[in-house]
Amino acid sequence: MDSQMNQSGPQDSRDAAAGPVPTNVIGLSPEFTDPLWRISVRLNPVEVDLLRTAPLRRLHFVAHGGASTISTLQSYSRLEHTLGVLALVAHFRPEDELLRVAALLHDIGHLPLSHTLEGISGLDHHAIGLRLLRTDPIRPVLEKHGLNAEAVVAALGVQPPSPLTNRSGLLNLDHLDSYVRSGRAAGRLRTDPAVILARLAIKEAAVSADRETAAALVDLICAEARLHTSWDNVGPASVVRRLAGRLLDDTALAPDRLARMTDPQLWSAFDSCAATRAESAMIRYELHRLRVAAGPAPGERSGWDFSLRKIYSSAPLVEGQRIEVSAPGLAAELDALKSLSTTFRVWWG
Repeated sequence: MDSQMNQSGPQDSRDAAAGPVPTNVIGLSPEFTDPLWRISVRLNPVEVDLLRTAPLRRLHFVAHGGASTISTLQSYSRLEHTLGVLALVAHFRPEDELLRVAALLHDIGHLPLSHTLEGISGLDHHAIGLRLLRTDPIRPVLEKHGLNAEAVVAALGVQPPSPLTNRSGLLNLDHLDSYVRSGRAAGRLRTDPAVILARLAIKEAAVSADRETAAALVDLICAEARLHTSWDNVGPASVVRRLAGRLLDDTALAPDRLARMTDPQLWSAFDSCAATRAESAMIRYELHRLRVAAGPAPGERSGWDFSLRKIYSSAPLVEGQRIEVSAPGLAAELDALKSLSTTFRVWWG
């Protein structure tokens, strides 16, 4: 009898399914632990339900780094960033259910490859996101939990400023996660994110840091700006935008349909279109042939022009004060980013 019991034990163990891991992203575990910040978030019922909707699930298949995921190791998803922002809001404002929901929903309007295709055919991820908030399946989930879609829209607006979406030129929690997460992926993060977090506070709806931590954040902000203006981003982003334009011109694909694709669906569409197939393969497998030059193009050079829409440089408060007042040297480093070129000529070598 004992022998039979001993034999059945391991089999029972093999048949038993393991529980969900703490980084599970669909709410199977009651707590989500962000692996960057190491913040454990006790998920609210509305957050669990939202994580299981198509607009949130789609973000798991959209690269946060956009086209630079082709040329760098910034391969984490827009959903990973979204959950990081939720973790930060839950850390600083744990009882603010509305702001937590807004954190989860703030990026649902992003196009495939995130910012890379922003503006094509007038597409704007902010406008798309607000539209999604007001329709199925998001709105019914909010209403089920006693939340009003318009209240979430207001929480994502400009006024009143919030630590999530502050757009006054000061560092908000959305951008904080982006800078630190990108710094980790690029190997330039010198300070443990948990240590950084312990030195931060929210003042005037913005991120405030001590002088040493502010200097570390400014380093990350400047490095991110240089990445955006580098070959690694400018080259692939310019090609992907060209491909998307051709796709819309040469097929029956509507801009609104393009906007809701995932990254794999976009690449599949490029490969299925005769006008984009060859260059789509080149950008993925012969990327080393791409050439980028800053500034105006010489008249004899072939290729195409490309302009960056924006360089992000939001500044933290330093010990509760504007960086220009409390740390003018750091302010000068951020101001120097204005000299980075935002116009380029790109061509295949």
